[in-house]
Amino acid sequence: MATGGASIAHPDEARADDYSELLDILKAKGSLTQGEYRGLLAHHMQHVREAASAARPQYVPAQRHVATPTSAHAPMRTAMGNTVQPPGQIEIGGGGMDPDYVLAQAQQAAANAQASAASAESTWLAAQHSMGLGGGDSFVRMAKYEPGKGLTFKAGPININLSGFINGFYTYNSPAGGMPVAGGVSTGSSGFDSSALRNGLLPAGLILKLSTTQNGIDLAAVMGMYPGIDNAKNGAFNANTGGSPVGLGTAGIDFRQVYVTAGNKKWGTFKIGRDLGIFGGDAILDDATLLSVGSTGSNSAPGNTSLGRIGVGYVYADWIPQISYQSPTIKGFQGTIGILQPLDEFDFSGTDANGTAYSAGSTQHSSPMIQGKVTYDFKIGGLSARIWASFLTQHQQDLTVSRTTTVHTALLEANGAGGIGGVYDLPTTTTTDDAVNPGQKRGVTAEAGEIGTKLTYGPAQFVGYYYRGSGLGTTGLFFDGVASNGHKRASEGYYVQMMYNFTKKFKLVGSYGVSNLYLAPGETNPDLVRRNESEVGAAYYKMTDWLNLVAEYAHTSSAAHGPYKESDNSASGGMILLF
Repeated sequence: MATGGASIAHPDEARADDYSELLDILKAKGSLTQGEYRGLLAHHMQHVREAASAARPQYVPAQRHVATPTSAHAPMRTAMGNTVQPPGQIEIGGGGMDPDYVLAQAQQAAANAQASAASAESTWLAAQHSMGLGGGDSFVRMAKYEPGKGLTFKAGPININLSGFINGFYTYNSPAGGMPVAGGVSTGSSGFDSSALRNGLLPAGLILKLSTTQNGIDLAAVMGMYPGIDNAKNGAFNANTGGSPVGLGTAGIDFRQVYVTAGNKKWGTFKIGRDLGIFGGDAILDDATLLSVGSTGSNSAPGNTSLGRIGVGYVYADWIPQISYQSPTIKGFQGTIGILQPLDEFDFSGTDANGTAYSAGSTQHSSPMIQGKVTYDFKIGGLSARIWASFLTQHQQDLTVSRTTTVHTALLEANGAGGIGGVYDLPTTTTTDDAVNPGQKRGVTAEAGEIGTKLTYGPAQFVGYYYRGSGLGTTGLFFDGVASNGHKRASEGYYVQMMYNFTKKFKLVGSYGVSNLYLAPGETNPDLVRRNESEVGAAYYKMTDWLNLVAEYAHTSSAAHGPYKESDNSASGGMILLF
């Protein structure tokens, strides 16, 4: 209604306020679900209606046409304890209505406005408290979801992040023939085709990360569990030994990540626990077969993972207990240095026809393994690049060689007439670990270095990598790195990879890689692997933020130092889900 220059809104009319606008903003940003938004808005509007209903304007005769001054009212306070001043003097103009009645309505409208503001603030504080936005340590809320960064919950000052992946592939492997190569990764000499439902180079994974900042120190605790989908087989490599496709089997669980970090961007970060090694880490993380299958390894009895490009382009970095330090990034440069659990020298290639191991072994370690790395990240125009170089060194002590001997004993069986019956051969097999130099203890120091680059320009990406080692071995760290005569073998390898994103969802990848193992001085082993290599082509289609479809072809071959060689072909199709 209006009289002259005054206009008074009816107190029962719904009106927008700061609180409802704030709810709209939070909903638009994704901080509130639709259900939370509706509930909070309904709660607020109920407060407004109750306040309006309880304070209907009533006619109160007044002695004069001036509103009561502010000082005459008792102070009104909001939920935050702030004083809300009621309106001052209100001048009433015009005629045709009792001024005292108009004044009463104006005073009541002002009181309703104050009540609505106080209700909005009280409701918003209750919403903050219920969602953990008020800084309380006992409330958990979910942070806004970002694709590829897992699910993050906030419990006061602590971030709780869950991320992971699950994959599965159908892989058909067809051997192209050949003779077995000791230490080779091809299955070409197996003589039969194989089909498998299996994991790729990645098993499944569930990673829990807790992080917070205390006294200026960024702290994190990480635990990563990596189960496979195939039955596990116990052996030297635990869950990675190989598969056992028989009834009543169970999958293997590889708890490969358990570590804590402490530091900040100014001083760098320390890590202690079990995590991916420093040497070779970038090589496998940049390998596109990480999201597919690559070389199958054993496809007839698949284990937790395939080989991918392990042993055909790089040596597996492995997951190793360590204490390491990573520097802050300074003008694109960053350094990492660490001491790691020393690993045994291992005879991966087996034994020759005489029962003697192709390679020496070692289980004695008086000092840790040392690894270090330097990275440099930079941009030039539209080109993003990373260059890295790293090293590894470890002393192997008290080298031994495994020898298996068989003694045949002839047994004569007496017949019932007292004569001699049949002659039976009773073989007795004995395996011993002897010093590589009889009567002496011999040790060696394994050393290796690597260099690599990753270049991204628009939709194209290139990865190039090279390594060389002495005593490093091939495929795995210190696999066949030392000959049975106690001398180190040299090894080297490389891979190149091209990726092109035709659209935001579809990309093609092609790669080629080689790993070479050379004979040690004074060694003659024609059956030992000289070269493992593979070519891989794959197509990836991103259906959603989580789901990727994969189709892949791989050709793998192995060649010995003698005439033996073998090769195989495999085709894989499946999907990988990452969250």
